[in-house]
Amino acid sequence: MAPPDRIILTCEHGGNRIPALYTRLFDTPTARRALQSHRGYDLGALPLARAIARALHAPLRFSTVSRLLVELNRSIHHPALFSAFVRPLSRQERQTIVERHYLPFRVPVEQDIRRAINAGLTVLHLSIHSFTPILRARVRRADIGLLYDPRRRTEAELCRRWQRILRGRSPAITVRRNYPYRGDADGHTTALRRVFPAARYLGVEVEVNNKHLLDNGPALRMIPTLLARTLRQL
Repeated sequence: MAPPDRIILTCEHGGNRIPALYTRLFDTPTARRALQSHRGYDLGALPLARAIARALHAPLRFSTVSRLLVELNRSIHHPALFSAFVRPLSRQERQTIVERHYLPFRVPVEQDIRRAINAGLTVLHLSIHSFTPILRARVRRADIGLLYDPRRRTEAELCRRWQRILRGRSPAITVRRNYPYRGDADGHTTALRRVFPAARYLGVEVEVNNKHLLDNGPALRMIPTLLARTLRQL
């Protein structure tokens, strides 16, 4: 397969910020604990995304609003779009959150991709996330996950090749495909696949185990470089 003409990065869960208008919804010990945890944001994902973007000289769009206010990696009608802390708001109040925080992130990303495709380019969209090492008492046995839609041949081939190159370059790092989540579940890339053809749009969620990202140590410097260099070999 030919390499993509353009790479665009997003980071949907880059922070745990709550705008002042909604801080009252999170003024309980339970809510404050949730905001500081992986429920509130993808720990380490934004520094990772910024480092990858610098290494690839690629544009990055990110949000620092907490996923507990509105889940930017879900479709507009998904039942998990709003957390339990926000669902008590009226329909109009929730629509205001969509208009102020959801659409201003999602719409420009789609516009960026559309402009590139209309110019005849093939776009690789990397959606950068992190995952917890343990979920519900189960250890996640991976360092990097590459999530894609297995029905889209171009995405599947790219991720197979990328996994093979990553393993060859750094055998100590465990790279798995469609793990720890399914790549065709509801998400930002899944929504964009419904808009753009497989021949022009490749959407890949890059999931990194956050045990490598929390201490600002050598792994946080090594992983972005590794991902960028191996991507250039595709």
